[in-house]
Formats: sequence, C-alpha cells, structure tokens
Amino acid sequence: MTVEQIPVTGRPGRRPAPSPARTAPAGRPRISMTGRRHRAFYLFTAPWIIGFLLLTVVPMAYALWLSFTTYDGISPHWRYVGLGNYSELFSDPQTWKSLGRTGLFAITSVPLSIIAGLGLAVLVNRPIKARGLFRTLLYLPAVVPPVGAGLTFKALFDQNSGAANGFLTLFGFDALGWLADPYARYVLLMSVLWAAGNVMIISLAGLQDVPRELHEAARIDGASAWRTFRSITVPLLSPVLLFQTVTGVIASVQTIMPLLLTPDGTTAGVTALPQSNYLYMMHVFSQYFALGRYGYASALLWVLFVLILIATGLIFRFTSGVVFYNVDPEAKK
Repeated sequence: MTVEQIPVTGRPGRRPAPSPARTAPAGRPRISMTGRRHRAFYLFTAPWIIGFLLLTVVPMAYALWLSFTTYDGISPHWRYVGLGNYSELFSDPQTWKSLGRTGLFAITSVPLSIIAGLGLAVLVNRPIKARGLFRTLLYLPAVVPPVGAGLTFKALFDQNSGAANGFLTLFGFDALGWLADPYARYVLLMSVLWAAGNVMIISLAGLQDVPRELHEAARIDGASAWRTFRSITVPLLSPVLLFQTVTGVIASVQTIMPLLLTPDGTTAGVTALPQSNYLYMMHVFSQYFALGRYGYASALLWVLFVLILIATGLIFRFTSGVVFYNVDPEAKK
C-alpha cells in the first residue's frame, strides 16, 4: 500500500476535525433551532405584548394611582387621600344597591343567553334545508355593535312612537312605558337575548365536535333523544358551557346597555335611568362623567376588577367536578 492510500483517521478515540465547510463564519454566533423558535415566537407576539402593556397594564396602573387621589380630570388641584375613596365606597349605599342589581342581572341574563344559544345551535345543527342561511340570519344580530343595538331597542320600545306600543294599541291595549320601571329590566334582558347568536355559534362548534358514534350507540341501547342530550351531549359540551359562563358573567357586569336605553343617552341620561337598570357600571359612569370624581370612580373600577377575579375563581372551583375534558387539563406534558 502506498503512502497516498493510507487513510488519515487521526489519533484513536478522538473525533475527526470538522470540515471547514461546516464551521460557522467568524464573528457570527450559530443560533440553534430552539433559539430560532423563541425569536420567532417573540417576534410574532410582540404586537400583542406591546398593545397589552400600553392599552391595558398602563391604564390599569394609572387608574390604581387615581383611586388614591381626589383628581377630577380638569382641576390641577388634587390631593392624595390614601384609602379614603375605598372607605367611602364601602359605606355608600348606592354602591351596594347597584352591585346587587348587577349580580341579579348576571344571574338572570347569563343562563338565559346560554340556554337560548344552545337551543338555537341544536336546531341549526340538524340536517335541514337552507341550514347555512338560518345560521347566518341567527348570527347577524351578534354582529351589530352594542351602541346600534341599544339605539334600536330604544326606538322600538319608545312610549310614544315605538313599534311595541303601536302593536299593543292595534289590538286595543294601553301603551306601556317600556323604558321606565317596572318594564325597563325586561327590555334590557331582551336586548341581551337578541344577540344570542354569539353563544349559538360557539355552541354549534362544540356540538359538531361530539362524536356521532356515541349518539348511535345510545340510540341502539334505546335511549331517548332527551336522555342522549342530557347524558352525552351536555357533558361533552361542559368546557364550552364553562367558557360561555365565565365570559358571560364578565360581559354582564360591564354592560353599558342601560345607558343606551335612556331617553337621553348622554351623561345627563344617567340621572334619568330607572332604578332597576341602575347597574354598577352606571354608577361608575355617573361618578366619572356626570360628577367628575375620577378618583372615586377609579376605586369603583378596581373593586369591580377584584370581584370579577373572585367570581371567576368561584365558578372554576364549583364546576371542577362537572366539567368533562377529553384531555385532563392538569396532566403534565
């Protein structure tokens, strides 16, 4: 064997030196695949993170600082009062009354919205003609902005020129003051149920995820349609129903729809609100814009934020045994 044919393997037990073509260029560190993924993650989430910081964290911190002051939004003369606004808040009877009305509204509107949306989802999930058209028509009210929906209901239930009273007088009944007590709360509930298409579309997605094999097995075993719905469909939809409950409660306690249903939907309209529709956010709105008490109103909002956290935690706590997950959320990957 000649010298040219002897393979150069280096010393025994040592790896051969890397090829010059595979080495990284001088001055440029080599980025691993994990590093690239992390960089891509932060690059794509940067707009949301920046928006969350500027539009959520900073305003919340500013409102927290305002809650310890007597700032009115205009005058440069304000002073630090510490927990004075919170002390006044807990001793204010109007705060507790509006909070009680808000809780009653949430307890009433959220279940009705979920039941209405689920019922519509079951109907449009059946193999009927023009099913896509019905789905679109039922979902359209949810696309209407809340301001437009509120103004529409105010015009519809106006005591003098509303279509609701026109329908009643057509059959010989007296016109009703729909936007005043005691009927104002029912108009508010109808305005919420009118947009049940949002709940319907989420429930429809959950229904289409239920395996058909389970329904067929229940039908073979002789189970009725109601028993199948109660024992199979509802348990498999429980995560969807939990999501709708949490988001529904959060949305109901922050609604501004009562203000849009007043005869004058401006800051002066807060004083014209019927007592049944004077919810917590209406009290906040009144303190902010009608009375100019920015510090006190900020304290009200921070208390509401804490109450929402507590309510959400209680919902998760008391529904942990009735929510069925295909994959255990506590399981470690």
